[in-house]
Amino acid sequence: MSTAPDAGLPCMSITSSHIQPCLWFDDRLEEAARFYTGIFPNSSIGHLSRYNDAGHGTPGAVMAGEFTLDGLEFRGINGGPEFRFTEAVSFSVSCRDQSEVDYYWDSLSDGGEESVCGWLKDRFGLSWQIVPTRLYELVSDPDRERAEAATRAMLGMRRIVVAELEAAADAAAPPSGHG
Repeated sequence: MSTAPDAGLPCMSITSSHIQPCLWFDDRLEEAARFYTGIFPNSSIGHLSRYNDAGHGTPGAVMAGEFTLDGLEFRGINGGPEFRFTEAVSFSVSCRDQSEVDYYWDSLSDGGEESVCGWLKDRFGLSWQIVPTRLYELVSDPDRERAEAATRAMLGMRRIVVAELEAAADAAAPPSGHG
């Protein structure tokens, strides 16, 4: 902590701030943490706090906890059924190739619900975007016809398939430097 200029009040230094997503589960935080850490590399479950006789939950049940997914720290709470996840907040997974897209799509959609344009909801209702980096390149192609063709192809997909995006773009116009 430092002191705010001219005020003598304590304040947090911006360099010591830490933003951490906190997810509200009904009562499945521990199950979710195990599910997610089993999918992503460089992941682990940290501390889990449990209800005791003074809390509102069942003594011994998980109240809150921390877990890490591919180096990103999360917090979670078992807060009850008052709030649900919506598509207004999602986590985007950038994938370097189709095999990564397939792995994350299959893993996260297991027990969940597939949507469109690379979106899905997992078994806990949390929304994910599984996006190959090649998608961004194709829909941003300087050749407008290629970009539009790739975009139209993506809009018709559930799981993003890179080869189909590339085929659509190539059918609209050959890649620059190849024609």
